[in-house]
Amino acid sequence: MRAMICTSPKQFDYKDMEIPVAGNGETLLKIERIGICGTDLHAYEGNQPFFSYPRILGHELAATIVDTSAAGFAIGEPVTIIPYFNCGTCIACRMGKPNCCTNLKVCGVHIDGGMKEYLSVPSYSLVHGEGLSVEELALIEPFAIGAHGITRAGVMKGEYVVVVGAGPIGLGVMNFAGIAGSKVIAIDYNQKRLEFAKENSGVAYTVNPTIENVINKLKTITGGDMPTVVIDATGNLDAINTAFHYLAHGGRYVLVGLQKEDIRFSHPEFHKREATLMSSRNATRKDFEYVINCFKKGLIKPLTYITHKVAFKDIKNQFESLLDPSSTVVKAMVEM
Repeated sequence: MRAMICTSPKQFDYKDMEIPVAGNGETLLKIERIGICGTDLHAYEGNQPFFSYPRILGHELAATIVDTSAAGFAIGEPVTIIPYFNCGTCIACRMGKPNCCTNLKVCGVHIDGGMKEYLSVPSYSLVHGEGLSVEELALIEPFAIGAHGITRAGVMKGEYVVVVGAGPIGLGVMNFAGIAGSKVIAIDYNQKRLEFAKENSGVAYTVNPTIENVINKLKTITGGDMPTVVIDATGNLDAINTAFHYLAHGGRYVLVGLQKEDIRFSHPEFHKREATLMSSRNATRKDFEYVINCFKKGLIKPLTYITHKVAFKDIKNQFESLLDPSSTVVKAMVEM
């Protein structure tokens, strides 16, 4: 089979490999679609935490079952996977939080992922296709990240929710914040992304820091209160640190984006707000099921997010272009 390996930052190589064999408790998959996400782009650029080279990327997957003994699943069935492989015994797993298992192995990050023709995965990670298309199946995981962030924030109806970053993850966060009944404010430097968010992600307000004073705009929108929920979906250090200033007294700040460096904020300003700071890591099976339900009910139109399609044989030469803001990429999908 053919695989594409990120051998070092900004370097991909194709390699012929043996087709894996499904071991005990595993399922062999034929990969059909691979979504390209921020994790893949950060790994390519060399600034992804929890990452080492060489690595086969790819964790937003749609596949067909080739071999399995998993109960309730059949050969030839379309599926996706929950790509966060957990131990099942650590403190986090025992608390029902396998998404932040102490021994977590994320497919395509800690271990090799799905940027290849066949992949063997733990059978417990399988998720039924539920009649969705392969493109929709490959989009469940990034939307589940957004759904989990909204669950962590405890978003309530009528709240003002700021989402910083209108990339694919941020757009998903916005969708689920809107479904929860909040008034969503999108912040991004990219005006085209903001326009996309308003058209497709249930966003009520947009703010572009290059042309507007963010603090003044947020005060105007919220009647001087400031937003009670702020969610970072950028993973950008300056953006994360700056967004502490957007938070209302008594508010919650959730970090969905991931940054390698230390974050810094004024303790007195944070303390006087009795603010809450949370991280949101990965997603749970419950989040995946919720996303599937939202897709099937038409609450989200996932296919509108796919702006670019790339053949697997061409991705090595086209990957760099996905980083270019002028390319207007929202979500790129690799076709096997």
